[in-house]
Amino acid sequence: MTLVKFLFGLTTLFWGVAGHAIEIQTLQSKDGIPIWLVEDHTLPFVALEVGFDGGTSSEPQEKRGVTNLMMGLLEEGAGDLDAQGFATTREELAASFGYSAYSDSLSVSARFLTDNAASSIDLLRQSLVAPRFDQDAIERVRAQVETSIRSREKDQNDIAAWSWNGTIFGKHPYGTSQDGTLETIGALTQADLKAAHKAALTKDRAMVSIVGDVTAQQAVSLVDRLLGDLPDASAWPLPNLADLTLDAGVQVVDYPTPQSVILFGHKGIDEKDDDFFAAFVLNVILGGGNFENRLMTELREKRGLTYGVGTSLASRKYSDLIVGRFATANDRVAQAIEVVRDVWRDIAENGVTADEVNRAKTYLTGAYPLRFDGNGRIAGILTGMQLQGRAPEYVDIRNDLVNAVTPQDVSRVARRLLSEGALKFVVVGQPDL
Repeated sequence: MTLVKFLFGLTTLFWGVAGHAIEIQTLQSKDGIPIWLVEDHTLPFVALEVGFDGGTSSEPQEKRGVTNLMMGLLEEGAGDLDAQGFATTREELAASFGYSAYSDSLSVSARFLTDNAASSIDLLRQSLVAPRFDQDAIERVRAQVETSIRSREKDQNDIAAWSWNGTIFGKHPYGTSQDGTLETIGALTQADLKAAHKAALTKDRAMVSIVGDVTAQQAVSLVDRLLGDLPDASAWPLPNLADLTLDAGVQVVDYPTPQSVILFGHKGIDEKDDDFFAAFVLNVILGGGNFENRLMTELREKRGLTYGVGTSLASRKYSDLIVGRFATANDRVAQAIEVVRDVWRDIAENGVTADEVNRAKTYLTGAYPLRFDGNGRIAGILTGMQLQGRAPEYVDIRNDLVNAVTPQDVSRVARRLLSEGALKFVVVGQPDL
Protein backbone atom coordinates (compact mmCIF):
# COMPACT_ATOMS: atom_id res chain seq x y z
CA MET A 1 0.00 0.00 0.00
CA THR A 2 1.40 3.38 -0.98
CA LEU A 3 1.71 6.27 1.44
CA VAL A 4 -1.03 8.17 -0.37
CA LYS A 5 -3.41 5.22 -0.19
CA PHE A 6 -2.65 4.76 3.49
CA LEU A 7 -3.15 8.42 4.36
CA PHE A 8 -6.04 9.35 2.14
CA GLY A 9 -8.04 6.19 1.41
CA LEU A 10 -7.44 6.07 -2.34
CA THR A 11 -10.00 4.21 -4.44
CA THR A 12 -10.03 3.94 -8.20
CA LEU A 13 -12.48 3.39 -11.01
CA PHE A 14 -12.06 2.98 -14.74
CA TRP A 15 -14.64 3.77 -17.37
CA GLY A 16 -14.57 4.13 -21.11
CA VAL A 17 -15.09 7.64 -22.41
CA ALA A 18 -14.19 8.62 -25.95
CA GLY A 19 -12.33 5.37 -26.43
CA HIS A 20 -9.99 5.44 -23.46
CA ALA A 21 -10.01 4.65 -19.77
CA ILE A 22 -10.06 7.31 -17.10
CA GLU A 23 -9.09 6.61 -13.51
CA ILE A 24 -10.98 8.41 -10.74
CA GLN A 25 -9.15 8.53 -7.44
CA THR A 26 -11.13 9.46 -4.35
CA LEU A 27 -9.06 11.32 -1.76
CA GLN A 28 -9.55 13.56 1.26
CA SER A 29 -7.85 16.68 2.48
CA LYS A 30 -6.58 16.88 6.05
CA ASP A 31 -9.87 18.63 6.94
CA GLY A 32 -11.97 15.86 5.40
CA ILE A 33 -12.85 17.69 2.19
CA PRO A 34 -13.58 15.09 -0.50
CA ILE A 35 -11.37 15.23 -3.58
CA TRP A 36 -11.93 13.38 -6.85
CA LEU A 37 -8.82 13.25 -9.00
CA VAL A 38 -8.24 12.20 -12.59
CA GLU A 39 -4.53 12.22 -13.41
CA ASP A 40 -3.69 13.16 -16.99
CA HIS A 41 -0.03 13.86 -17.63
CA THR A 42 -0.26 14.25 -21.40
CA LEU A 43 -0.29 18.06 -21.13
CA PRO A 44 1.22 20.38 -18.46
CA PHE A 45 -2.22 21.65 -17.49
CA VAL A 46 -4.62 21.33 -14.53
CA ALA A 47 -8.35 21.96 -14.22
CA LEU A 48 -9.85 22.35 -10.75
CA GLU A 49 -13.46 22.70 -9.66
CA VAL A 50 -14.62 23.46 -6.10
CA GLY A 51 -18.29 23.08 -5.27
CA PHE A 52 -19.94 24.43 -2.13
CA ASP A 53 -23.25 22.95 -1.06
CA GLY A 54 -26.05 25.32 -0.12
CA GLY A 55 -25.83 27.96 -2.81
CA THR A 56 -27.96 31.07 -2.88
CA SER A 57 -30.91 29.22 -1.35
CA SER A 58 -29.20 29.28 2.05
CA GLU A 59 -28.96 33.05 2.36
CA PRO A 60 -31.39 35.07 4.52
CA GLN A 61 -34.33 36.08 2.37
CA GLU A 62 -34.17 39.69 3.56
CA LYS A 63 -30.65 39.76 2.04
CA ARG A 64 -31.72 38.12 -1.23
CA GLY A 65 -28.97 38.46 -3.81
CA VAL A 66 -26.10 38.83 -1.36
CA THR A 67 -24.45 35.51 -2.24
CA ASN A 68 -24.60 36.15 -5.97
CA LEU A 69 -23.14 39.63 -5.51
CA MET A 70 -20.46 38.30 -3.17
CA MET A 71 -19.37 35.65 -5.69
CA GLY A 72 -19.17 38.31 -8.39
CA LEU A 73 -16.73 40.28 -6.23
CA LEU A 74 -14.22 37.54 -5.41
CA GLU A 75 -12.02 38.40 -8.39
CA GLU A 76 -12.39 42.15 -7.84
CA GLY A 77 -9.36 42.36 -5.60
CA ALA A 78 -7.90 40.16 -2.87
CA GLY A 79 -5.20 40.58 -0.24
CA ASP A 80 -2.81 43.32 -1.32
CA LEU A 81 -4.12 43.34 -4.90
CA ASP A 82 -6.90 45.60 -6.09
CA ALA A 83 -9.14 44.52 -8.98
CA GLN A 84 -6.64 45.58 -11.67
CA GLY A 85 -3.72 44.06 -9.82
CA PHE A 86 -5.55 40.76 -9.37
CA ALA A 87 -6.46 40.60 -13.06
CA THR A 88 -2.92 41.46 -14.15
CA THR A 89 -1.36 38.82 -11.91
CA ARG A 90 -3.79 36.17 -13.15
CA GLU A 91 -2.99 37.03 -16.77
CA GLU A 92 0.75 36.85 -16.10
CA LEU A 93 0.22 33.33 -14.76
CA ALA A 94 -1.83 32.37 -17.84
CA ALA A 95 -4.50 31.17 -15.44
CA SER A 96 -8.27 31.50 -15.62
CA PHE A 97 -10.67 31.54 -12.67
CA GLY A 98 -14.44 31.36 -12.54
CA TYR A 99 -16.88 32.11 -9.72
CA SER A 100 -20.54 31.12 -10.13
CA ALA A 101 -23.62 31.11 -7.92
CA TYR A 102 -26.52 28.68 -8.30
CA SER A 103 -29.60 27.97 -6.23
CA ASP A 104 -28.20 24.82 -4.62
CA SER A 105 -24.44 25.30 -4.92
CA LEU A 106 -21.57 27.67 -5.54
CA SER A 107 -18.75 26.93 -7.95
CA VAL A 108 -15.15 28.07 -8.08
CA SER A 109 -13.11 26.90 -11.06
CA ALA A 110 -9.50 27.29 -12.10
CA ARG A 111 -7.42 26.36 -15.13
CA PHE A 112 -3.64 26.75 -14.91
CA LEU A 113 -0.30 25.45 -16.21
CA THR A 114 1.58 22.89 -14.15
CA ASP A 115 4.66 25.13 -13.94
CA ASN A 116 2.50 27.90 -12.44
CA ALA A 117 0.43 25.67 -10.16
CA ALA A 118 1.76 26.97 -6.84
CA SER A 119 1.42 30.64 -7.77
CA SER A 120 -2.00 30.11 -9.36
CA ILE A 121 -3.32 28.33 -6.28
CA ASP A 122 -1.93 31.06 -4.04
CA LEU A 123 -3.71 33.73 -6.07
CA LEU A 124 -6.97 31.76 -6.13
CA ARG A 125 -6.63 31.17 -2.39
CA GLN A 126 -6.38 34.92 -1.80
CA SER A 127 -9.70 35.44 -3.58
CA LEU A 128 -11.36 32.82 -1.36
CA VAL A 129 -9.92 33.71 2.03
CA ALA A 130 -9.12 37.43 1.70
CA PRO A 131 -11.40 39.17 -0.81
CA ARG A 132 -11.20 42.93 -0.44
CA PHE A 133 -14.80 43.98 -1.14
CA ASP A 134 -13.61 47.48 -2.00
CA GLN A 135 -16.49 49.93 -2.16
CA ASP A 136 -15.82 50.99 -5.74
CA ALA A 137 -15.87 47.35 -6.83
CA ILE A 138 -19.09 46.74 -4.89
CA GLU A 139 -20.81 49.62 -6.66
CA ARG A 140 -19.55 48.54 -10.08
CA VAL A 141 -20.71 44.91 -9.75
CA ARG A 142 -23.94 45.98 -8.00
CA ALA A 143 -24.73 48.18 -11.02
CA GLN A 144 -24.19 45.20 -13.34
CA VAL A 145 -26.61 43.09 -11.33
CA GLU A 146 -29.18 45.88 -11.25
CA THR A 147 -28.96 46.25 -15.02
CA SER A 148 -29.56 42.53 -15.40
CA ILE A 149 -32.58 42.68 -13.08
CA ARG A 150 -34.10 45.58 -15.03
CA SER A 151 -33.55 43.76 -18.29
CA ARG A 152 -35.25 40.59 -17.05
CA GLU A 153 -38.24 42.57 -15.81
CA LYS A 154 -38.98 43.40 -19.47
CA ASP A 155 -38.18 40.01 -21.01
CA GLN A 156 -41.19 37.78 -21.64
CA ASN A 157 -39.29 34.55 -21.10
CA ASP A 158 -37.84 35.74 -17.81
CA ILE A 159 -41.25 36.97 -16.70
CA ALA A 160 -42.66 33.54 -17.50
CA ALA A 161 -39.92 31.75 -15.57
CA TRP A 162 -40.29 33.86 -12.45
CA SER A 163 -44.07 33.87 -12.60
CA TRP A 164 -43.90 30.08 -12.67
CA ASN A 165 -41.35 29.89 -9.86
CA GLY A 166 -43.19 32.38 -7.69
CA THR A 167 -46.45 30.52 -8.15
CA ILE A 168 -45.05 27.04 -7.59
CA PHE A 169 -42.52 27.69 -4.83
CA GLY A 170 -44.05 30.60 -2.95
CA LYS A 171 -41.81 31.73 -0.09
CA HIS A 172 -39.19 29.04 -0.67
CA PRO A 173 -35.92 30.48 -2.05
CA TYR A 174 -36.65 28.79 -5.38
CA GLY A 175 -39.57 31.19 -5.73
CA THR A 176 -37.39 34.29 -6.14
CA SER A 177 -34.39 35.22 -8.25
CA GLN A 178 -30.98 34.54 -6.76
CA ASP A 179 -30.00 37.99 -8.05
CA GLY A 180 -32.41 39.53 -5.56
CA THR A 181 -34.54 42.58 -6.26
CA LEU A 182 -33.56 46.18 -6.87
CA GLU A 183 -34.56 46.87 -3.27
CA THR A 184 -32.59 44.04 -1.63
CA ILE A 185 -29.52 44.55 -3.83
CA GLY A 186 -29.55 48.28 -3.27
CA ALA A 187 -29.57 47.85 0.50
CA LEU A 188 -26.62 45.46 0.73
CA THR A 189 -23.55 46.73 2.59
CA GLN A 190 -19.91 45.71 2.72
CA ALA A 191 -20.64 44.09 6.08
CA ASP A 192 -23.41 42.00 4.48
CA LEU A 193 -21.00 40.78 1.82
CA LYS A 194 -18.34 39.85 4.36
CA ALA A 195 -20.93 37.93 6.38
CA ALA A 196 -22.09 36.08 3.24
CA HIS A 197 -18.51 35.22 2.35
CA LYS A 198 -17.90 33.77 5.79
CA ALA A 199 -21.12 31.75 5.74
CA ALA A 200 -21.18 30.46 2.15
CA LEU A 201 -17.57 29.35 1.58
CA THR A 202 -16.88 26.87 4.34
CA LYS A 203 -14.94 23.61 4.60
CA ASP A 204 -17.92 21.54 5.72
CA ARG A 205 -19.74 22.32 2.46
CA ALA A 206 -16.79 22.01 0.07
CA MET A 207 -15.98 19.26 -2.41
CA VAL A 208 -13.27 19.28 -5.07
CA SER A 209 -12.50 17.68 -8.43
CA ILE A 210 -9.12 17.97 -10.13
CA VAL A 211 -8.20 16.77 -13.62
CA GLY A 212 -4.78 17.05 -15.19
CA ASP A 213 -1.05 16.98 -14.60
CA VAL A 214 -0.98 16.42 -10.85
CA THR A 215 -0.40 13.41 -8.61
CA ALA A 216 -2.61 12.28 -5.74
CA GLN A 217 -0.26 13.60 -3.09
CA GLN A 218 0.11 16.92 -4.91
CA ALA A 219 -3.67 17.18 -5.23
CA VAL A 220 -4.20 16.76 -1.50
CA SER A 221 -1.51 19.33 -0.70
CA LEU A 222 -3.05 21.70 -3.23
CA VAL A 223 -6.49 21.48 -1.62
CA ASP A 224 -5.04 21.84 1.87
CA ARG A 225 -3.33 25.02 0.73
CA LEU A 226 -6.36 26.36 -1.16
CA LEU A 227 -9.14 25.71 1.34
CA GLY A 228 -7.44 25.08 4.67
CA ASP A 229 -8.03 28.61 5.99
CA LEU A 230 -11.75 28.76 5.20
CA PRO A 231 -14.21 28.71 8.13
CA ASP A 232 -14.96 25.22 9.40
CA ALA A 233 -18.76 25.42 9.21
CA SER A 234 -21.52 27.64 7.88
CA ALA A 235 -23.78 29.73 10.08
CA TRP A 236 -26.51 29.48 7.43
CA PRO A 237 -28.78 26.41 7.62
CA LEU A 238 -29.63 24.52 4.47
CA PRO A 239 -33.17 25.12 3.15
CA ASN A 240 -36.13 22.86 3.81
CA LEU A 241 -37.88 20.93 1.08
CA ALA A 242 -40.10 23.17 -1.02
CA ASP A 243 -43.81 23.12 -0.21
CA LEU A 244 -45.17 23.16 -3.75
CA THR A 245 -48.32 25.02 -4.78
CA LEU A 246 -49.44 23.01 -7.79
CA ASP A 247 -53.13 23.71 -8.21
CA ALA A 248 -54.11 22.49 -11.67
CA GLY A 249 -55.40 24.84 -14.32
CA VAL A 250 -54.31 27.88 -16.32
CA GLN A 251 -52.88 31.06 -14.80
CA VAL A 252 -52.48 34.07 -17.09
CA VAL A 253 -49.93 36.84 -16.59
CA ASP A 254 -50.89 39.78 -18.80
CA TYR A 255 -48.14 40.84 -21.18
CA PRO A 256 -48.84 42.94 -24.31
CA THR A 257 -47.45 40.83 -27.15
CA PRO A 258 -48.96 38.84 -30.04
CA GLN A 259 -47.39 35.60 -28.78
CA SER A 260 -47.71 33.87 -25.42
CA VAL A 261 -45.05 31.90 -23.55
CA ILE A 262 -46.45 28.85 -21.77
CA LEU A 263 -44.84 26.90 -18.93
CA PHE A 264 -46.52 23.75 -17.68
CA GLY A 265 -45.94 20.79 -15.40
CA HIS A 266 -46.62 19.08 -12.12
CA LYS A 267 -44.87 17.06 -9.41
CA GLY A 268 -41.89 15.04 -10.64
CA ILE A 269 -39.61 12.30 -9.35
CA ASP A 270 -36.52 12.25 -7.16
CA GLU A 271 -33.21 11.26 -8.76
CA LYS A 272 -32.75 8.61 -6.08
CA ASP A 273 -36.11 6.98 -6.83
CA ASP A 274 -35.86 3.44 -8.25
CA ASP A 275 -38.02 4.57 -11.17
CA PHE A 276 -35.93 7.60 -12.06
CA PHE A 277 -34.22 6.12 -15.12
CA ALA A 278 -37.52 4.91 -16.51
CA ALA A 279 -38.81 8.47 -16.01
CA PHE A 280 -35.61 9.74 -17.66
CA VAL A 281 -36.40 7.72 -20.79
CA LEU A 282 -40.07 8.70 -20.57
CA ASN A 283 -39.16 12.38 -20.64
CA VAL A 284 -37.25 11.98 -23.91
CA ILE A 285 -40.29 10.31 -25.47
CA LEU A 286 -42.64 12.94 -24.08
CA GLY A 287 -40.82 16.15 -24.94
CA GLY A 288 -37.11 16.04 -24.25
CA GLY A 289 -34.03 15.85 -26.33
CA ASN A 290 -34.96 15.61 -30.01
CA PHE A 291 -37.52 16.38 -32.71
CA GLU A 292 -39.11 12.92 -32.55
CA ASN A 293 -40.86 13.31 -29.21
CA ARG A 294 -44.64 13.17 -28.82
CA LEU A 295 -45.22 16.83 -28.01
CA MET A 296 -43.07 18.06 -30.90
CA THR A 297 -44.91 15.75 -33.27
CA GLU A 298 -48.37 16.83 -32.13
CA LEU A 299 -47.75 20.54 -31.58
CA ARG A 300 -45.32 21.37 -34.36
CA GLU A 301 -45.32 18.71 -37.06
CA LYS A 302 -49.05 17.95 -37.21
CA ARG A 303 -50.57 21.31 -36.28
CA GLY A 304 -47.91 24.00 -36.65
CA LEU A 305 -48.79 25.46 -33.25
CA THR A 306 -45.23 26.20 -32.16
CA TYR A 307 -41.68 26.26 -33.42
CA GLY A 308 -40.49 24.09 -30.57
CA VAL A 309 -41.47 22.52 -27.26
CA GLY A 310 -39.38 20.88 -24.59
CA THR A 311 -39.83 19.06 -21.30
CA SER A 312 -37.43 18.11 -18.55
CA LEU A 313 -37.24 16.35 -15.22
CA ALA A 314 -36.51 19.36 -13.03
CA SER A 315 -35.18 17.31 -10.12
CA ARG A 316 -33.52 19.73 -7.75
CA LYS A 317 -32.22 19.26 -4.25
CA TYR A 318 -35.36 20.59 -2.55
CA SER A 319 -38.07 19.88 -5.11
CA ASP A 320 -38.92 17.56 -8.00
CA LEU A 321 -40.99 18.63 -10.99
CA ILE A 322 -41.60 17.57 -14.56
CA VAL A 323 -41.90 20.78 -16.57
CA GLY A 324 -42.27 21.96 -20.15
CA ARG A 325 -42.24 25.15 -22.18
CA PHE A 326 -43.34 26.44 -25.57
CA ALA A 327 -44.58 29.62 -27.24
CA THR A 328 -47.46 30.15 -29.62
CA ALA A 329 -49.72 32.86 -31.03
CA ASN A 330 -52.28 34.21 -28.59
CA ASP A 331 -55.20 32.89 -30.62
CA ARG A 332 -53.77 29.35 -30.59
CA VAL A 333 -52.95 29.03 -26.89
CA ALA A 334 -56.18 27.25 -25.96
CA GLN A 335 -55.75 24.67 -28.72
CA ALA A 336 -52.10 24.08 -27.81
CA ILE A 337 -52.91 23.55 -24.15
CA GLU A 338 -55.52 20.95 -25.06
CA VAL A 339 -52.99 19.13 -27.23
CA VAL A 340 -50.54 19.01 -24.32
CA ARG A 341 -53.24 17.59 -22.07
CA ASP A 342 -54.18 14.99 -24.71
CA VAL A 343 -50.57 13.83 -25.11
CA TRP A 344 -50.13 13.66 -21.35
CA ARG A 345 -53.27 11.61 -20.95
CA ASP A 346 -52.55 9.31 -23.91
CA ILE A 347 -49.10 8.28 -22.65
CA ALA A 348 -50.41 7.76 -19.12
CA GLU A 349 -53.29 5.58 -20.34
CA ASN A 350 -51.77 3.78 -23.31
CA GLY A 351 -48.05 3.75 -22.58
CA VAL A 352 -45.21 3.88 -25.08
CA THR A 353 -43.88 1.69 -27.86
CA ALA A 354 -40.72 -0.40 -27.93
CA ASP A 355 -39.46 1.68 -30.86
CA GLU A 356 -39.88 4.91 -28.89
CA VAL A 357 -37.99 3.45 -25.94
CA ASN A 358 -35.14 2.18 -28.13
CA ARG A 359 -34.75 5.54 -29.87
CA ALA A 360 -34.80 7.39 -26.54
CA LYS A 361 -32.16 5.09 -25.08
CA THR A 362 -29.95 5.50 -28.14
CA TYR A 363 -30.20 9.27 -27.80
CA LEU A 364 -29.38 9.26 -24.09
CA THR A 365 -26.49 6.80 -24.21
CA GLY A 366 -24.93 8.14 -27.39
CA ALA A 367 -24.71 11.72 -26.19
CA TYR A 368 -23.31 10.92 -22.74
CA PRO A 369 -19.63 10.23 -23.55
CA LEU A 370 -19.43 13.46 -25.56
CA ARG A 371 -19.71 15.44 -22.33
CA PHE A 372 -16.25 14.26 -21.25
CA ASP A 373 -14.35 16.19 -23.90
CA GLY A 374 -11.84 18.14 -21.84
CA ASN A 375 -10.24 18.43 -18.45
CA GLY A 376 -12.34 21.40 -17.42
CA ARG A 377 -15.63 19.77 -18.36
CA ILE A 378 -14.66 16.52 -16.63
CA ALA A 379 -13.78 18.40 -13.42
CA GLY A 380 -17.12 20.20 -13.52
CA ILE A 381 -19.05 16.98 -14.09
CA LEU A 382 -17.29 15.19 -11.23
CA THR A 383 -17.97 18.00 -8.77
CA GLY A 384 -21.59 18.06 -9.89
CA MET A 385 -21.81 14.35 -9.16
CA GLN A 386 -20.43 14.91 -5.69
CA LEU A 387 -22.98 17.64 -5.03
CA GLN A 388 -25.74 15.27 -6.16
CA GLY A 389 -24.50 12.58 -3.77
CA ARG A 390 -23.50 10.18 -6.53
CA ALA A 391 -20.68 7.67 -6.29
CA PRO A 392 -17.77 7.66 -8.78
CA GLU A 393 -19.18 4.43 -10.21
CA TYR A 394 -22.08 6.39 -11.69
CA VAL A 395 -20.09 7.39 -14.77
CA ASP A 396 -19.42 3.72 -15.45
CA ILE A 397 -22.96 2.41 -14.92
CA ARG A 398 -25.08 5.35 -16.07
CA ASN A 399 -25.59 4.04 -19.60
CA ASP A 400 -26.22 0.53 -18.25
CA LEU A 401 -29.01 1.94 -16.10
CA VAL A 402 -30.54 3.61 -19.13
CA ASN A 403 -30.23 0.49 -21.28
CA ALA A 404 -31.86 -1.66 -18.59
CA VAL A 405 -35.13 0.30 -18.91
CA THR A 406 -37.89 -1.63 -20.70
CA PRO A 407 -41.04 -0.41 -22.48
CA GLN A 408 -43.02 -1.94 -19.63
CA ASP A 409 -41.01 0.11 -17.13
CA VAL A 410 -41.67 3.35 -19.00
CA SER A 411 -45.38 2.66 -19.41
CA ARG A 412 -45.70 1.80 -15.72
CA VAL A 413 -43.90 4.96 -14.67
CA ALA A 414 -46.03 7.01 -17.07
CA ARG A 415 -49.11 5.78 -15.25
CA ARG A 416 -47.49 6.66 -11.94
CA LEU A 417 -46.00 10.05 -12.88
CA LEU A 418 -48.15 11.68 -15.55
CA SER A 419 -51.47 13.17 -14.46
CA GLU A 420 -53.26 15.30 -17.04
CA GLY A 421 -55.66 16.49 -14.37
CA ALA A 422 -52.79 17.82 -12.26
CA LEU A 423 -51.15 19.91 -14.99
CA LYS A 424 -50.45 23.52 -14.09
CA PHE A 425 -50.10 26.08 -16.91
CA VAL A 426 -48.66 29.59 -16.54
CA VAL A 427 -49.25 31.70 -19.65
CA VAL A 428 -47.51 35.03 -20.13
CA GLY A 429 -49.16 37.01 -22.90
CA GLN A 430 -52.69 37.95 -23.92
CA PRO A 431 -54.13 34.57 -24.90
CA ASP A 432 -57.60 33.93 -26.25
CA LEU A 433 -58.92 31.44 -23.71
